Amino acid sequence: MEEEERQAEHLALAALLRVNGIGSAAAGKLRAVFGSARAALHAPADALAQHGLPPKLVRDVQKAQKGAEAYEAQILETCERGSIRMTALGDDDYPPVLAEIFSPPALLYYRGTLIPDAQCLAMVGSRRFSRYGEGVAKSFAETLARAGFTVVSGAARGIDSASHRGALASGRTVAVLGCGVDIAYPPENRRLLAEIAESGAVLSEYAPGTPPLPAFFPARNRIISGLSRGVIVIEAAEKSGSLITAGMAVQEGRDVFAVPGSIYSPTSMGCHRLIQQGAKLVTSAADVLEEYGVDPPKKPKQKAPAMSKEERAVYQILSYEHPLTIDEIIVSLDGGDAASLSFVLLQMELKGIVEENDTHGYMRAKRE
Repeated sequence: MEEEERQAEHLALAALLRVNGIGSAAAGKLRAVFGSARAALHAPADALAQHGLPPKLVRDVQKAQKGAEAYEAQILETCERGSIRMTALGDDDYPPVLAEIFSPPALLYYRGTLIPDAQCLAMVGSRRFSRYGEGVAKSFAETLARAGFTVVSGAARGIDSASHRGALASGRTVAVLGCGVDIAYPPENRRLLAEIAESGAVLSEYAPGTPPLPAFFPARNRIISGLSRGVIVIEAAEKSGSLITAGMAVQEGRDVFAVPGSIYSPTSMGCHRLIQQGAKLVTSAADVLEEYGVDPPKKPKQKAPAMSKEERAVYQILSYEHPLTIDEIIVSLDGGDAASLSFVLLQMELKGIVEENDTHGYMRAKRE
């Protein structure tokens, strides 16, 4: 198919999917019956009715025909302005692993570079995350990306964002949105989404300009799991949307991994339930890589940042496992004041030497 013909088919498919009541499955059937989305979109009413469309849907398609030219021009302009590309089910650049799922999206919009045969692993979890969960997500994602996997997630607050950031440090990541790819959601992730598009891809089945509605997010979860060989769940409550993604992965025959947490943490209850139901318990990215016969990548050596005399004194007191409060550090230093110590700790945080937890305790930052 020539590029102009392919583009025309994509735009007609976008217009067809705009019709209320025609989703990816129905659009796929109409394309198969009429030979193309454009032929289906401009089919006469009697032909549409002959192939099983109810009267109301036939009338809606007829209405879409009248506004199709203007809508297609609008979509084309938006895509060209925003460097947005399209790929349809059946195209050479459509991910074949996604095409295998029960209800593959008929059309995908994306910014960045989509690699159809990329080996992907999904990472999902709670929006209300702990420092533990954030650290696990970043560490897993960075190692998996360095090992050659593309990390797929949903760009939501919390574990999703931490997973994307971890992957960006060493490789590729793909963000699947529940809105148009020209919309930054959540708004604070605008810069993160731009970084993802530079080295990976931001994609959605929803047309540019589509707002992030609650009903869209469970649907996008099937794309997250559908693109991936396995799904890793990090911090999920008992009724978390991440469990929907895990359930879809099971239905599609994909692997499900779960990271355990504290038995007292509400955000780990979902992970523990998955483990009880048969998900593989993993405590490191190496556990995941082992399932696919991939050796963990060698960690690059990092030069330790220079420390002042005051910073070195604080560092000697801290450990990797047991956080200390400012008051406890002052006692261990045998003197000092809270204001000066707070400044020293801030400088050490900026250098990546120490980390502060949710209870304002400080510990040494884990280094690769």
